[in-house]
Amino acid sequence: MAIGVPAGLRPSGSVRSAPPRRPGSVRRTTTMDFTWPDGLAGDTVLDGRGRDLRTNGDGTATVLVEASLAMVTDPRRIIKEIGSIPNLPTLRSLAGESAMPGYRRRLAATPAAAAAGTPLYQLLDDVPGATLVSGAAWQRWYDMDRYLELKADVRHRIMTDVCTGYQHGSSALQPDGTLRWSQDRQPAVDIDAVDDDLAWHRHAHPEGVTMRRARRIDVWMAGPVIHVDAFFQDSSTLPAGGRQSIHEYTLTAQADRETGSVRRVTPVPRVLPYHECPLAVSNVGALAGLPLSELRGAVLERLKGPLGCTHLNDMMRALADVPDLARHLLPASGS
Repeated sequence: MAIGVPAGLRPSGSVRSAPPRRPGSVRRTTTMDFTWPDGLAGDTVLDGRGRDLRTNGDGTATVLVEASLAMVTDPRRIIKEIGSIPNLPTLRSLAGESAMPGYRRRLAATPAAAAAGTPLYQLLDDVPGATLVSGAAWQRWYDMDRYLELKADVRHRIMTDVCTGYQHGSSALQPDGTLRWSQDRQPAVDIDAVDDDLAWHRHAHPEGVTMRRARRIDVWMAGPVIHVDAFFQDSSTLPAGGRQSIHEYTLTAQADRETGSVRRVTPVPRVLPYHECPLAVSNVGALAGLPLSELRGAVLERLKGPLGCTHLNDMMRALADVPDLARHLLPASGS
């Protein structure tokens, strides 16, 4: 029996990445662009960039901080090279280790954890989730039989209950728990399709087969409430030109200014690969009342397995940085 998805949760399609900047707000944007100079069977090259930008009360803008992350991983997703701006020499201890299993635990054990709350740490924290999805960029560049041959390690993996989209009985799964590989993709509205030159930081524009994870978080105050408006998109290039969106969400949230506790989180599915994926948004109420600063860990605890979407979880974990962004607003707020 098919798993029902309420009409109100069904994805509504790719959207513009950024509204006009609000006076008296802070915007964080990050991008992670993946390329494969030697093809899918070769190394993966990551070009990550980020920026925090304050829009002042008079509409002028101030760049608060910029960051970049460069990484090369081999076909087994083992980190071969890693470097950053600002320079964090301790990141070299991650070389020779996986960019996926155990990565966040190892990152937390390095002095780089002191950079938490910055765009650089956001890039570093995003490595496992973005790396996981990056290879999907190739799916439209190969005949499906050849693509599945190259992805044999994933093709035979049992995925039951890994996430909401792969819950038991999902249309995404074969009876044995392996993937059906029949995914919904939608044309992506490119993140640069905005009228404001400062809407996004200066990011990479690689050619050929590329995957990009793009994030935006806008934060502002209104009385006793911290407001958040956010955007998340995984997209890849197409052989005929343009981009396709693979995962895309928008999100609004409110938190108590004094305590930093979550009042409400409202994610909206825009593009998702499987019929059951949008059901994950029904479970985010489990975060109500928690401090924003604790969300990186709390999301993984409360929305694990079939209760959560890997990519929505990544989006909500990033809300832990909202208090750091909001601190840039306090001097201007006067209250």
